[in-house]
Amino acid sequence: MSPNHLLAAALDDSGMSRAGLAQRVNALGARVGLTLHYDHTSVGRWLKGQRPRSRSIEMVCAVLSERLGREITPQDVDLDTRTDGSSGTTLPAFVERAPALWTSDHRRAATAQETPAAVGMAAIAPVWEWENPPHDIDVSHRGPVHVGSEDLEMLRGARGHYVRMYQQVGGLAARPRVIRFLAENVTPAVRGSYPDRVGRELFRAAGGLVAVAGICSYDSDQQGLAQRYFHQALRMAKASGDHAFGGYVIALLVNQAIHLRDYRQATAFAEAGLRTAGPYLSPALAADLFAMQAKAFARMRHPAAARDSLSRAEEAFGRIRRAEEPPETGYVQAGLVEAQAAETLLSLGDHRPALRYAEEAVDAHSHARGRVHRLATLTSVAIACRNLDQAVVSASATLDAAQGMESRRLSDRLQGMHRKLAAHTGAPAVREVAERVETVLAMPY
Repeated sequence: MSPNHLLAAALDDSGMSRAGLAQRVNALGARVGLTLHYDHTSVGRWLKGQRPRSRSIEMVCAVLSERLGREITPQDVDLDTRTDGSSGTTLPAFVERAPALWTSDHRRAATAQETPAAVGMAAIAPVWEWENPPHDIDVSHRGPVHVGSEDLEMLRGARGHYVRMYQQVGGLAARPRVIRFLAENVTPAVRGSYPDRVGRELFRAAGGLVAVAGICSYDSDQQGLAQRYFHQALRMAKASGDHAFGGYVIALLVNQAIHLRDYRQATAFAEAGLRTAGPYLSPALAADLFAMQAKAFARMRHPAAARDSLSRAEEAFGRIRRAEEPPETGYVQAGLVEAQAAETLLSLGDHRPALRYAEEAVDAHSHARGRVHRLATLTSVAIACRNLDQAVVSASATLDAAQGMESRRLSDRLQGMHRKLAAHTGAPAVREVAERVETVLAMPY
């Protein structure tokens, strides 16, 4: 079951509590001869994706309609028993459903915050649907607000703003801001009026912002929410007709799959991105997909496949022409492939080559967040090489670079770094930097 964000949004708009909705449904049922015994727990189950009985659905819609002053249908609150509530792949349905997640998340509704990561077919289906027909013939829409070129420019500018914020201070700080922007600014745009041409540009621009929301959720370790945002961005990529943008979103899903240790899914998604984006795939994105695929193969103990993917990543990076790249691939900077190569070779036990790559990655210029990850990688590789002096220096530099950032993923990196340092605290310098790491980890967010 998936959380019912549409029902959660309607309940929030109504101002009723869960118990209040249950009491009104019971009372309305009694007036038509039904004996119902719903309570706040029952409503909680509906919000988590369970459906009440068919006559009860009528009561729920009637109560919400009276409270909100407009007709609420079962489809409006994702209680239509003719569907499983998970499709949302037709564009009109998607336009109505997607903003419900943004609104629920912005209001910190439990249905959004507790979203679990999908597994199995539920995780794979959005990628399959992106790859395969039917394609959207016409994405025009009629709504209360006219959408024009100035709106598109605002969305593009907002994406750049929130990306820079994320890179400087981390996803925990940036996430509530981008979610609020989605709920308050992107919702009226996607539900507005626009012709097909403007609509495709709109879905491209809005999809970029939704992808940033997913990145910040991933960085906040809200993996279920991150996945939902990535899936939404992928649907918007399909509506936009931009294959390269779809490939970028696939790269985000690959990265998440590696974090969740689903390495087979990571390699399969990377193949999907490389295959479907095809000639539209930029060299920077190809380099990232191949590099992540190499890391996943290494962790599955497939050294030949890992080395082949790594070689392809290095070849693709050499073909990058920055002026020809889409804005999203700006993160593929000098040193990124080297950092991924270091982690790949570390997993394969090739410590000395891994150290050379890690040193090259740190020497290359990167944004603040990327530098923290590269320094943490160098620390891990230096410890594996028993080069404790170098590990102390890079660990200290990692802590300095991470100052001011709020990120669960960076905390994960620091915790992993601390575990490795703790095995060598007989050396005074190692013990001192390990204690610094402990102090940082003890700080609340």
